[in-house]
Amino acid sequence: MKLSLAFKNGAIAILGTALLLSCTASSSEQKTTTSPDSLNANPVATTADNPSEEPVINREPIDTAKYNSLSKALANGDTTGRWPVKNDVYPLAGAILPFKRVVVYYGNLHSKKMGALGEYAPQEMWQRLSEEVKRWEKIDPTTPVQAGLHYIAAVASGTPGKDGKYINRMGNKQIDSVLKIAKMKPNTIVFLDLQVALSNLKAELPHIEEYLKLPYVHLGIDPEFSMKDGSIPGKKIGTYDAADINYVSQYLADMVKKYNLPPKIFVIHRFTKKMVTNSQDIKRRPEVQMVMHMDGWGEPELKKGTYRHFIQSEPVQFTGFKIFYKNDLKKAPNRLMTPDELMKLKPIPIYIQYQ
Repeated sequence: MKLSLAFKNGAIAILGTALLLSCTASSSEQKTTTSPDSLNANPVATTADNPSEEPVINREPIDTAKYNSLSKALANGDTTGRWPVKNDVYPLAGAILPFKRVVVYYGNLHSKKMGALGEYAPQEMWQRLSEEVKRWEKIDPTTPVQAGLHYIAAVASGTPGKDGKYINRMGNKQIDSVLKIAKMKPNTIVFLDLQVALSNLKAELPHIEEYLKLPYVHLGIDPEFSMKDGSIPGKKIGTYDAADINYVSQYLADMVKKYNLPPKIFVIHRFTKKMVTNSQDIKRRPEVQMVMHMDGWGEPELKKGTYRHFIQSEPVQFTGFKIFYKNDLKKAPNRLMTPDELMKLKPIPIYIQYQ
């Protein structure tokens, strides 16, 4: 069935198969652009009591037979022939995926409206995230859970700022606070996410390079806020091409080799066709583990449709799925999708994000 796109009142509807997407986030749970003032207002306290040491990194060579078996299991009986992905590459020693499922809280410390990471003080945030981890351990006891924090390190803005790029870059102090919160629980990993707005990946990656040198820090990029045509972020949905994604994965691969790091997990948000173009040309590398992350919100059937049309249908390597604590409740049946439901998807997501 041919799908046509219509943009109306900040929402994109796919005619024939209606898909509710994250660009329509409400004021109660916001993924849209933010002003500098709002980012500086009422930051969540970041005191961490007795932070533990840095995560222990497993550097044992991977078991390729187990990798194959787990990849097949994640395909979950897929009959399209797309999963497991063809011509996959084995990762370097220390790879997390698919040996563990990554479960993270997403957000920004300076905004309670951008996600659970930032909405709650560290102790309460960890209590809530630990409950999600336990749910996943219960539903899939054969897959260990790797807890993580996914922090928006560059936030698209509705105002141009001094450089005219409509971007608010978080300073080292803020990122250091996230690392400190992560160390409250042993072996937590961290993702730094970039919303480049009118800037670009080549210009923004150096701002977080010192953190990417750490073996437990990984990367996310959000095409929704990559405004290549000069549009103001939040007015329309942005895009990345495979060439952009390949640039980043090569950048990460070079860092892994130069600093003798375990493979980096690289998360790419997606909820429309045009957010990622030429996905068939995305390169897989031993140093980088790619996650195409379903970033749309809405009722369960709509979210499953988004996943099916834009993640399952265009295989890259691994898949992710986001749960919005507030926006997913806005329409009937007014409930969140459960781990049990996500385990029935084809393929099964190995990266789970809560906002």
